[in-house]
Amino acid sequence: MERLEVMDRVKLTQGRIAGLTCPPGKDQAFLRDTEVPKLAVRVTAAGAKTYVFESKLAGKTVRTAIGDVNLWPISSKDPDHPGAREEARRLSALVDQGIDPRRAKLEVLAENDERFRQEECKRIEVSRTQITVGDAWSAYVEARQRSGKWGARNLLDHQNLASPGGVPAKRGKRKTKPGVLASLMPLHLSEITPATMHAWLEQETVSRPAQTRLGYGHFRTFLSWCEGRQEYKDIAAQDACTHSDVKDKLPAKRSKKDVLLREQLSVWFAAVRQISNPTISAYLQVLLLLGCRREELTPLKWSDIDFAWKSITIKDKVEGLRVVPLTPYVENLLRTLKIRNETPPRVRKLRAKKATELEWAPSPWVFASPRAAEGYLQEPRYQHSRALVVAGIEGLTLHGLRRSFKSLTEWIECPVGVVAQIMGHKPSATAEKHYTVRPLDMLRMWHEKIEEWVLEEAGIDFKHLTNTKLRPVGKKAVAISKRVSTK
Repeated sequence: MERLEVMDRVKLTQGRIAGLTCPPGKDQAFLRDTEVPKLAVRVTAAGAKTYVFESKLAGKTVRTAIGDVNLWPISSKDPDHPGAREEARRLSALVDQGIDPRRAKLEVLAENDERFRQEECKRIEVSRTQITVGDAWSAYVEARQRSGKWGARNLLDHQNLASPGGVPAKRGKRKTKPGVLASLMPLHLSEITPATMHAWLEQETVSRPAQTRLGYGHFRTFLSWCEGRQEYKDIAAQDACTHSDVKDKLPAKRSKKDVLLREQLSVWFAAVRQISNPTISAYLQVLLLLGCRREELTPLKWSDIDFAWKSITIKDKVEGLRVVPLTPYVENLLRTLKIRNETPPRVRKLRAKKATELEWAPSPWVFASPRAAEGYLQEPRYQHSRALVVAGIEGLTLHGLRRSFKSLTEWIECPVGVVAQIMGHKPSATAEKHYTVRPLDMLRMWHEKIEEWVLEEAGIDFKHLTNTKLRPVGKKAVAISKRVSTK
């Protein structure tokens, strides 16, 4: 093989290029082509070999690289894939026109970069238009859940609003209905426009206006979240929920006024105390007499009740925890449940169960429910609705019992701050926030007055009230009848 080590001019061939080396002591060397004089092969001290073009333009040397010798053929007849000689002739033509091939190359690269950028932007834009509302909604719910700013109830509300439905309901053989936002989830986010929201409101308001308004508020917050994320920004119309046509179609907000009236207390208590399930019966009465939120009371544990110091510790959604008095009638109800909870089931019931279930232990939950996966009461509304039918009362919700507690305290002129502290409402005045400190005994004084007045209006003579006997255990009856002092 011919070995070339110095600058020379020969007809370039693959063999001569392969044998080219850089002389010792030099950084690079050139082997020029006789067929195209402006074409050369540059070899470096490291052994790298590149085709280069070299010419004169305005009295100055112009040199630019064509490409690696392993990637470019010396010559080619394919116009789409030219060789080094064809590329050198093209660059020579540019020099003859007074064009610097280096600048032309930079311009071509810039044009290519711009074209690639536009194509990438177009690709991203196309992919953005394919994002569905359901995809963005799932990301939104997950992000808010990770932030810790949502509670379990808020998370469940958002999941139910977007639920497609069709799954077996917890009660009965029916299947759940789609959430109010379910029809929006399959749409592309780019399809969310004022016209879309107007049509959605027009459809959903007919059958469920309250849920529609709730879903609208959550969806509007969701769109605001999307505008703050680069991957979802400017996809949906910014006035999708704020356009005047959409707001005009929004159902009016109706505040609930369901509340127990003074004259309804007797029939309500009579119907609730006849409920066959003592746990639900006690739960509903305690819910009214404590003014709690329903989610605060259902997970109550026996460890949260202090029978010695007459107090109940409730998990408050505002303050975290709040301590309220254990009033006499509520204590009577809870002691009855405690005795029932600590009474073992009949032996024949234990034998009927599997061997792994033979070990029995009392439930830690006050309002225990063996059938519930959580172990405590989940859905008392069915029994309450039946009791309302018996009592002849319409439209009273479980939250209406909390509203009733606040309303009924007006009859005995109980201080507003006391009622708010018992119910777990935030203080609304500076004096309440920073200057008023009420010990538990002061709350108990007023709370017992509230309970005594409610029971009197309900026609319940608590002073002569005796707990109901529980069912016997095995062959031996367990006497649990106990008179509870109101003192």
